[in-house]
Amino acid sequence: MNTLIARKVGMTQIFDENSKALGVTVLDVSDCRVVQIKNNEVDGYSAAQLTIGTKKNSTKPLQNHFKKYNSEPGEIVFEVEVDESFELDPGAVVKVSDVFEVGQKVDISGISKGKGFAGVMKRHNFSGQKASHGVHKVHRAGGSIGNASYPGHVFKGQKMAGRMGNEKSTIQSVTIVGLNEEKNYLLVNGSVPGNKGNIVKVQKAVKVKQ
Repeated sequence: MNTLIARKVGMTQIFDENSKALGVTVLDVSDCRVVQIKNNEVDGYSAAQLTIGTKKNSTKPLQNHFKKYNSEPGEIVFEVEVDESFELDPGAVVKVSDVFEVGQKVDISGISKGKGFAGVMKRHNFSGQKASHGVHKVHRAGGSIGNASYPGHVFKGQKMAGRMGNEKSTIQSVTIVGLNEEKNYLLVNGSVPGNKGNIVKVQKAVKVKQ
């Protein structure tokens, strides 16, 4: 097992062994629990269904699914690949120390903060047009998007103004700088997508620099 579901608590500051200040994000894993175990004999593959938190109003199928495994309905259901040797039973809380260790690199995915409607300079890092010398009140505009005879239309995926944020975002190769086995939380270096209380997926890093 190399993946957990965690809740973003917020950011704080710690000091390393060289007295260097590090901005870290606290991720709470204390409520990450197993819902269902899948195996090759019944399901054709080995996996574990994880959930976190509690949800007051959930659909009837989900309610029955959680009830079947004597678990309280969670906010999200996420399936992770596990080995046949996976020993946790449905309802058991996953310990962060059983999955990760200090110094390990992880990828963290979550829904980023919504920024609302934003222009091209903020949304796509455009440089903008000249501040003077003939430019008339279009200093922050995106400029031409389709031209005349060629191409004569707007290309798909053209970078334009629009809603920014509130989409899936992944931070790669983040270092785990600390974990607490008793309270079941971990500290990761830097920021993590989303607001406080946001649910994120923490998994073993895919790309690691040697």
